Amino acid sequence: MREINVEDITRTVEKLCIESNYYLPQDVKKALEDAVDKEESPLAKDILEDILKNQEIARTKEVPICQDTGLAVIFLELGQEVRLVGGDLNSAIDEGVRRGYKNGYLRKSAVDDPFMVRKNTGDNTPAIIHTTIVPGDKIKLIIAPKGGGSENMSALCMLKPSDGEAGIKKCVIDAVDRAGSNPCPPIIVGVGIGGTIEKTTLIAKQALLREVGQHHPNPVVAKMEKELLEEINNLGIGPQGFGGRTTALAVNIETFPAHIASMPVAINIQCHVARHKEAII
Repeated sequence: MREINVEDITRTVEKLCIESNYYLPQDVKKALEDAVDKEESPLAKDILEDILKNQEIARTKEVPICQDTGLAVIFLELGQEVRLVGGDLNSAIDEGVRRGYKNGYLRKSAVDDPFMVRKNTGDNTPAIIHTTIVPGDKIKLIIAPKGGGSENMSALCMLKPSDGEAGIKKCVIDAVDRAGSNPCPPIIVGVGIGGTIEKTTLIAKQALLREVGQHHPNPVVAKMEKELLEEINNLGIGPQGFGGRTTALAVNIETFPAHIASMPVAINIQCHVARHKEAII
């Protein structure tokens, strides 16, 4: 049994909150650079180049890539041979978010209730924490701050099994088409297929964490990812909605077993900032 003080978790969360908002992931940067070379529209090409300049300014000056620094979403893998000491796990994570958003000069976007007074909590807590117990004596933390513009464009389709692959594709394409320029394209599209209503939305969000350009290990699913990406880029929405071939950088699909009568499909859209950072304690 390995002891870990929750203060280590707090410090790590603080660091990851700041870094995920300052530094664009390298796989996303590479995808944007490749898109500049392939883009046919002069205006779309200019916008992509501006996006790359923006991330470079954020990286070198250590400021947020975007003014919307998101709600703090944390994926926590907790080793079953870890014994936590020094306090409460969730409170330690919230304290890390509190420090990170204060010390990193990040915008606080959390309100204390969803539909009444909507008073800002002032420190971007509480965090949204997804915890999984795994073998081993380590803790893996993934911080994925999620902006409102892209999250608002996400969707859920409760399909029948008979709707098949065509129904899944229609659900995804319709969601991206409706979203238009709102999620600040070029986007990454996370798709969850299977499970239950809450499981499919969770795996759709987890799909956003996969490296851009890395396809699902199942060749049938990988083929659907490629086909969907092509169809989405044929919509002509383009960077920031000004037209062009680059509406999405990737479509990432995750699947889970489902009930014999169900085929839920969730679409979680991510803007081009694609904030996420991870660490292992």
